[in-house]
Amino acid sequence: MAIDFTLDRHIATITINRQDRMNAMDAEHYDALSAAWTRVRDDPEIRVAIITGAGEKSFSVGADLKSFLNQQPPLSELLLTQKGQLLNRGLEVWKPVVAAVNGYCIGGGMTLMLATDLRVCVEHATFSVSEVKRGVFPANGGTQRIAQQLPHAIAMELLLLGDTFDAQTALRWGLVNRVVKPDALMSEALAYARRLAANAPLAVQAAKELALRSRDVDLPTGLRLEQLMLRLLQTSEDVAEGTGAFAHKRAPDFKGQ
Repeated sequence: MAIDFTLDRHIATITINRQDRMNAMDAEHYDALSAAWTRVRDDPEIRVAIITGAGEKSFSVGADLKSFLNQQPPLSELLLTQKGQLLNRGLEVWKPVVAAVNGYCIGGGMTLMLATDLRVCVEHATFSVSEVKRGVFPANGGTQRIAQQLPHAIAMELLLLGDTFDAQTALRWGLVNRVVKPDALMSEALAYARRLAANAPLAVQAAKELALRSRDVDLPTGLRLEQLMLRLLQTSEDVAEGTGAFAHKRAPDFKGQ
């Protein structure tokens, strides 16, 4: 079992490393991935995370169906809403997350990608949420984020037919930011991550939180939340550093304070 985790210069890289199963995840892998996301959320040294899959074939094909087939967990677990939280299941991680999609991005792999913020994929990447062909539907945010991030007709086509689509289609629909050759995937993802890590951490996290929460509130409430968050940030050391660096024409050195 391996969910690899590295940290370098404020950038955490999480790698789903189960190549023999196309980076499918059983219960143990989901638990390890949950722990990795919790560390990203809580570690002040981390400003950005990259999520990718090991190898050149698969980002992730989601749940390992053989390990979950026909299992019925106790009904009591349905009420444990905070147990084993994942990025795509609702864990609140306001630090930006970059997806480096290195191949098959299917089922739970795609719902994971949909919970990230910036996305780079290889030319041979393949996407689908085909759960309806197996008697279920794309959970862990699948029915929610697809409908939020795509036009209605396209979202319904993906959810109800379970069709597969390629990298260029994902780019055209706006599901990914860039399509690159395989040998450029991690360098492109790292380039995004370094730019994100260089910005003021509190401001980046506040901007992400406000943007995501805007989906659930009306405009006047969203505007008021903006005012309150901005007023808080005006008291931060990072604002003083940013304005001072601008005045003196030097690169800022943000501390996230």
